[in-house]
Amino acid sequence: MRLTTKGRFAVTAMIDLAMNAQTRAVKLNAISQRQHISLSYLEQLFSKLRRAGLVESVRGPGGGYILGRSADNINIADIIAAAEDRLDATLCNGKADCHGGAPCITHHLWENLNHTIHDYLSSITLAGLLSQQQSETEDTVITRFN
Repeated sequence: MRLTTKGRFAVTAMIDLAMNAQTRAVKLNAISQRQHISLSYLEQLFSKLRRAGLVESVRGPGGGYILGRSADNINIADIIAAAEDRLDATLCNGKADCHGGAPCITHHLWENLNHTIHDYLSSITLAGLLSQQQSETEDTVITRFN
């Protein structure tokens, strides 16, 4: 199973967007600077995220991107599915034709892992991660001043 940088960066960028798009659209160059992700890479990712309906572009002065749905209606599996072609632990891309048209002896194991990972990532919303991030930030600030 490989989660590539596409999926990781897409999740990071979406958290950044959720944190900063509460009152205005967010420019990709701002996300690029804050998260140290190349602007051209973000442009490619946001094209995929927009096609999936996870973000919307806002044109004109003050333009940029906003969430396409509320943060509690976007889960991490949605983001990764939009960015990655497919997360798959099987060698056959889920086709069950590992050995000359037949599944290998571990096919069902890897297929079950795929379902478990998908279920886990589907259970985590962008709003939940945002809340966790804000809580950790508050804890850090409190610790510094005590």
